[in-house]
Parts: sequence; C-alpha cells; structure tokens
Amino acid sequence: MIIQHKDGNSKGSFFIEENSEIKAEITYSKAGSDKIIIDHTEVSDELRGQNIGNELVEHAVNYARDNELMVIPLCPFAKSVIERDESLQDVLK
Repeated sequence: MIIQHKDGNSKGSFFIEENSEIKAEITYSKAGSDKIIIDHTEVSDELRGQNIGNELVEHAVNYARDNELMVIPLCPFAKSVIERDESLQDVLK
C-alpha cells in the first residue's frame, strides 16, 4: 500500500486510497511556519490490525523532520504512538 501526501496552505494529510476511497488517513494543521498539529488519525476496519496507523504517524513525523517542523500531537492515537517510541520524540513541541 502506498501512503500519499496532500499538502495545502493550512492543512495536509497522509493517506491510503483504494478505488478512489480513502482507507486510512492522518491529518494535520499548520501552526505558523515551524509547527504542525496532528489532529486526527483514522483507519478503516478492513485495514485495522496491520500497523497502518503507526505507519501514518511515522510518515507525519518524517515529514516534520524533513521540513524542520515541531509536532503537537492533539490526536490521542498519534500522541500515544509518539510517546511509546523514543525515536519519534525528537519532533515534539
């Protein structure tokens, strides 16, 4: 499965799309020029249990690193993934 990225002026997302339907997605809002707020993660029932949610969080963290951004994880799922994995915590604001 390919994780795609949509980046707008104030919001963005990483998502998996099959047959023109989004099956999994993590969304973020831009907070100034140096932060993103991860606000929602959702994985369809058919993809649950495949570690897709964690992969989406990792993509968002890598995007933040690549763009020298800090992350504010308001989404409870993303927050728990980042808090459990020290290798992801360098981007926390």
